[in-house]
Formats: sequence, structure tokens, C-alpha cells
Amino acid sequence: MSHHDTHHRSYTLPDPDTQAEFYQDVTFKRLLAWFIDTAVIFVICVLVLPFTAFTGILFFGALLFVFGFAYRVVTITTGSATWGMRLMSLQMRQSNGARFDLGAAFLHTLGFTISVAFPILQIISIVLMLTTDRKQGLTDLVMGSVLINRAARY
Repeated sequence: MSHHDTHHRSYTLPDPDTQAEFYQDVTFKRLLAWFIDTAVIFVICVLVLPFTAFTGILFFGALLFVFGFAYRVVTITTGSATWGMRLMSLQMRQSNGARFDLGAAFLHTLGFTISVAFPILQIISIVLMLTTDRKQGLTDLVMGSVLINRAARY
């Protein structure tokens, strides 16, 4: 086994039929995590305002976008979950079952951002989270990723 192989272990995603506890209440917990993350991003942006000599008020939406994107990429890269997801005991997994790395975190955040920018995509994503076996949103389905309950370790 080469050095490269040891860093890229292959796992499998939990089966929704035989390991349903991994996906139980994930959609609702995701919603709560989204509210927590949105609040954290808002507070960060408010704290940044004095450093912009308060001109940041004029482009607060852009501030939310930039800091929100960075927050999601950094927290997902470092813990395979945003702080809101961690509080809800959720963790993101790639299609091979591995935790998220920088590339996967960036792509997922990009997909999330595009979904939020186009309400029809967000609606489709929510419907998918409520109806698919693994509670996957649109970006999750495209990437093959899932959010699972951390309490149900594997």
C-alpha cells in the first residue's frame, strides 16, 4: 500500500434501509443548522462593519455573501460540517463515505450558493431532502454526498 492510499481510505455511506438512524431527522436538523449558520454569518458581518469604517453597510449583502461563502468552505473543510451542523450533530460525507476536504467543501458551497440564488433550485432541493432515502438536497445528489447524524457513528 502506497503512502497515497493511506490518506484516501474508501468508506461506504450508511444504507438508509438497514442504518436508518444515520438519516433520522436530518432534514429538520439541517434547517435548524441553517438558521444557526445564518445567525453566525450575520454576526460576523456586523463585527466586520467597524473595520470598513461602516461603509460596509452600503454593500452588506455582498459582505454576507463573501463571509458566508468563506465560513461554509472553512468550517466544512475543517470539520466536515458548519458550526450549525456540528451543534445539530450532523456531519457531511462524500460519495465514498470520506469526510469533506477543501475541494469538496468548495464545490458543495458553490452548489449551495447557486441553489440559494435561484429559488426554484432551492425548492427542488428542499423537496428532494424531504423525499429521498438519504435526505439529499440537489447539490448532494449531484455530488453523491450526504449529511448524517454524527451520534450514529460508523
